[in-house]
Amino acid sequence: MYIPFQQLPPRSRLWIYQASRPLNDAEVELVKPQLVDFITQWTSHGETLQASAEILYNRFLVLANDEDANSPSGCSIDASVRFVKQLEAQLNVSFFDRTQLAFWHNETIETVPLPEIKNRIKEGLIQGDSLYFDTLLNTSGQLQAAWPKPAKESWLAKYFA
Repeated sequence: MYIPFQQLPPRSRLWIYQASRPLNDAEVELVKPQLVDFITQWTSHGETLQASAEILYNRFLVLANDEDANSPSGCSIDASVRFVKQLEAQLNVSFFDRTQLAFWHNETIETVPLPEIKNRIKEGLIQGDSLYFDTLLNTSGQLQAAWPKPAKESWLAKYFA
């Protein structure tokens, strides 16, 4: 069952997929009804999941599920991955490249290859206050509380110690 993202409990499980490039507005509008269709049909052991999906900042595909209502099974998580891969093919974009980190800089999203993070921090190009889109968040509450958030408040904190 599709539930608007803001109406999910803050402890709802979260999956964030970062697109390899910005999606244009036409692509976002094309995908929105597909997200609703997928979520409406998303089940676990025959039970409909209470979930939501959104595209944020024209760059991030976010799926969330209220696990208090019904937890996703391995098969239902596999179904969501297949769905995201279908979107990848349709949009000619990658949602599974975890080697690019996204930061909010000069009113836009800039990506930095993971191997360059230490040098960018050392050079002062990324600072503790730099806003980072942490795709490793676990709950919708974390996303709604602070996203993007300062890099020093994420797993990147070890580089600022």
